[in-house]
Amino acid sequence: MPDQPQPSASNRFKAEMPKIPGVRTTPERQSGPGGGPWLIVGGLAAVLVAVFVGGRLLSKSRRAETTPAPPAQIEVPADTPAAIPDLPVPVATEANPVIAKVGELAKVWDSRQFMFRNRATNENLPALLIRLPGTSSGLSAGYWALVMKEAYGSCQLEYLQDPAKLSNDYGYHGAKHPMLGNPCSRTAYDPLKYTSIPGNALARGAIVQGSDLRPPLGIEVKIQGKEILALRTE
Repeated sequence: MPDQPQPSASNRFKAEMPKIPGVRTTPERQSGPGGGPWLIVGGLAAVLVAVFVGGRLLSKSRRAETTPAPPAQIEVPADTPAAIPDLPVPVATEANPVIAKVGELAKVWDSRQFMFRNRATNENLPALLIRLPGTSSGLSAGYWALVMKEAYGSCQLEYLQDPAKLSNDYGYHGAKHPMLGNPCSRTAYDPLKYTSIPGNALARGAIVQGSDLRPPLGIEVKIQGKEILALRTE
């Protein structure tokens, strides 16, 4: 009798399905090398590929979102005119007493600040040149130069061109032209009036309001060609 195939170890103890007359039985599917495990491995590989591709796309989108925007550009208008600087304050010395040129103070009551070098103390004193009415700008009588500090003190004087300030701060009403004032003593000086001072002399800038002892110290003015010179104080 030919040898019969031996049942496998897995089928040796497996009960056989009963055979029912008239019912066809389906042969049992044998597991082979191309079965389920390979399908699982393939599925896992597909999932890994999908995760890798999705991660790369998400990373690119995040980098695109976090890219900083370029800094805003400040538009500078072309041909912007530069500010005109103030004229330098001249210093009148014995060697160079020029403080202005004829024509620079074009209108009556125009003024120009300067410094006057005191020959005795070598101190630079604040001073002012004022164009006076009624006289040609080419004559020295058309100007008043004075030291802008009270004669017997240290208070800085001020050039008052606003009648309201004279009225409110100094109590002097009805001013018709600019005046000089001492804010410390509320004294007002009139540039068009003279007053007597010790030594039998006249000084411009008579006191019309206040208690100061005398007008401001005057500075001698001379016209030389087209230049205005400040020579000496009282």
